[in-house]
Amino acid sequence: MRRIPIFISLLLLAACSQESERTYTVDELIADEPLLSRTISNCCNNPGELRDTPNCRNAEAADGKLPLQNMRKALGG
Repeated sequence: MRRIPIFISLLLLAACSQESERTYTVDELIADEPLLSRTISNCCNNPGELRDTPNCRNAEAADGKLPLQNMRKALGG
């Protein structure tokens, strides 16, 4: 009988917890340029809080890698 209130309490706590933001890889961000732009914009708008998050770091890496990839395609490589 004691297990029911404990189970209900755990269920309520799980329902109230925040969902964590999905972490995108560098390749995913390169493939989806609008997502990359949104992510970079969010990171620039709140650098104190978001600068060291995985998504901001990956977006920064993707932003540096994307022009090189586009140049390579333009040169036929």
